[in-house]
Amino acid sequence: MLLHYAQNSRAVRVAWLLEELNLPYTIKKYKLGDKEMREESYKKLNPLGRVPTLEDDELIISESGAIIQYIISKYGNNQFIPEINSKEYPSYLQWFHYAEGMIMPQMNIIVVETIFLPPEKRNEVNLARANKLLSKMLDVVEKNMENKNYLTGEFSAADMMTGHAVIMSKNLGIDFSNKPFLETYIKRLLERPALKKAWSLWLSKKLKKLNFWCNELINFFTIKTHIIWQMTFQ
Repeated sequence: MLLHYAQNSRAVRVAWLLEELNLPYTIKKYKLGDKEMREESYKKLNPLGRVPTLEDDELIISESGAIIQYIISKYGNNQFIPEINSKEYPSYLQWFHYAEGMIMPQMNIIVVETIFLPPEKRNEVNLARANKLLSKMLDVVEKNMENKNYLTGEFSAADMMTGHAVIMSKNLGIDFSNKPFLETYIKRLLERPALKKAWSLWLSKKLKKLNFWCNELINFFTIKTHIIWQMTFQ
């Protein structure tokens, strides 16, 4: 499989699932707004010139939710989705679609008004309304997460969709000071190795190597400091 991927995009959701399932895949990396995504060669794959797009042999599919449903149906072996007759299944469907139905429309407005548009064309009324509505949408998720580890109890593809949207809302600067359950939820998701890998795919090999050696140095000095402390005070 070939995943067309950009940093901080919905393509992270697809990479996350592929990593959770331990499926082999390769990526084609872009920057958001990359001219290459607007070229005819890419528009043959995705007419809107967006990511994610997945190529699986002769099949080409876009839209993160559709891709995730396709992968789970074909390769998931009943993982990350409740049994269809279970009491959790309707809740799973609701939270799977909540990301694109409720959270992302407001996020899109915020991104346009704060990043894509030049200052003279921005609309503060639109921005304030989107921030207010997004906070309300997140409050619903906050209420659901009380006494839960994941949206439907067990970790599922709904967390890859709406959980990712919640994380992106936080990254966008939305106030989470009154959302303690979402704060904990975000931390829990970010601890998953598959998501860490999915989010780091944009790093070049050189940056990954640099990051590795930085971590090695931190570990070295941590151990050395601990040894010195033991020799000095024990």
